[in-house]
Amino acid sequence: MSGGTTAELVWIEKQVEHWIRFGRIVRTTIQSRSRSTVNFGPGAVFAFVRWQANEFGTAESRIDILRAPRAGEPYATVPQVTPGGDSLLRLSGWPKVERVLQIIDAIEALGIDPADAAPDYWRHAHNRLSVGMEPRCYTAAQHRAWLLRQTCPPDPQRRRAASAGSAS
Repeated sequence: MSGGTTAELVWIEKQVEHWIRFGRIVRTTIQSRSRSTVNFGPGAVFAFVRWQANEFGTAESRIDILRAPRAGEPYATVPQVTPGGDSLLRLSGWPKVERVLQIIDAIEALGIDPADAAPDYWRHAHNRLSVGMEPRCYTAAQHRAWLLRQTCPPDPQRRRAASAGSAS
């Protein structure tokens, strides 16, 4: 695998909807009026929403916020996503999915692209929402700290100590 991820999108009105809520798409391939695929480059963060109905109403609501793996990185498998991704958030059930969509809207209201938000924030939101707690709000200060952390090279001594500790 050279890295990157492909997501299969489906839109069959009132039956099945798979869509991307945010993320930097590098290529879109339209297969039919109701089906297409989108590609994300290695390291790209995106939100993939799946919804399905049956004769009684909503049968499935899910949202995954994934980071496309780079070559050689581990990843989780997700239906309709090839090969998969580093799972930052994975929730099901409309109330939780709706809450994540509200969180995404709040991040966008700060003028921040959710694809650029700190991955640790998405993990925090996943953990809190999965146990019925409200996640803390993402802030501009938190985002600035994340961006600054990205500019700092890793500490070589800390890296050696971490790798030495994992050998035992």
